[in-house]
Amino acid sequence: MKSDRLLSILLLLQTRGRVPAHELADRLEVSVRTIYRDIEALSASGVPVYAERGRHGGIELLAGFRTDVTGLTADESRALFILAAQGAHAALGLDAALGSALRKVMAALPAPYRPAAEVTSRRILVDATRWKGGPQPAVDLETLQDAVFADRRLRLRYRHSGDQEARTYTVDPYGLVSKAGVWYLVADRRAKPQLFRVDRVQSATVLEEAVKRRTGVELADVWEVLRRQVEERPGGLDVTVRVRRDRLDMFLRLNASQLAELPDDDGESEWVTARLSYGFVREVRQLLAFSDRVEVLSPPEVRAELAAAAASVTELYQRVGQDGW
Repeated sequence: MKSDRLLSILLLLQTRGRVPAHELADRLEVSVRTIYRDIEALSASGVPVYAERGRHGGIELLAGFRTDVTGLTADESRALFILAAQGAHAALGLDAALGSALRKVMAALPAPYRPAAEVTSRRILVDATRWKGGPQPAVDLETLQDAVFADRRLRLRYRHSGDQEARTYTVDPYGLVSKAGVWYLVADRRAKPQLFRVDRVQSATVLEEAVKRRTGVELADVWEVLRRQVEERPGGLDVTVRVRRDRLDMFLRLNASQLAELPDDDGESEWVTARLSYGFVREVRQLLAFSDRVEVLSPPEVRAELAAAAASVTELYQRVGQDGW
């Protein structure tokens, strides 16, 4: 609707200052000619807006002009009060700021929309953490935040999954991502994107060097590349197992990152079925730690891998006994 578009132009100019006409056209998905017609309509309605042509030109509001109009619809007002990953605000030290911001937004809402927004905040709750994912280790984000917002390089001591010792990396951070309750640092290492789980960072130091990000690349772009690498990595393997109830809690804690979906648990059966996702067949050897408390149902190659691994362990123990080690 034209009225919505006019309000969007007004709010964009109020927030951004001078904006080129072609950028407004792209943002609002209309032609540049339509933008200029809208500017004329705003001017005719008393809004002090003007356009400057030329290389550094654009559309701009008269200096000092402000409007108290929020432009929020009823649905947009509700959406602001449905906040996903509320734990993220606490981890970043922004819980108090979030509450203050919401109170200010509530006060600025058009009066007819306030009751709906308030009801939404009390009736809808989004919890982004997974069921039975096990206790999450404490995460200190302060140093990582400092580097991200100061545009500085980071030196990390980082322990990869399965490694006993930490390694040292110098990285160029793009930002932090919270996914399903787990924080990740998204960074370039030697100009290539890499993902670091924050709870595996043993220490972090902000360096004096300015960050060296690839030109034109933003956090969302790098995250999309890394996300696809994780979700679409070659050799992905779905494994179905059943677990004895007396080991279920431990199994869920130790395999939280491999769980493809929540186990189908009726709360009574002796065995509970679960589905896991691995990158490679050899990774399933960690299931040997559960001995006969976990049984692989499918696929056959995983059963064969575990049988071969168990036979190797048995052979090793027999050799140790014979040689008297």
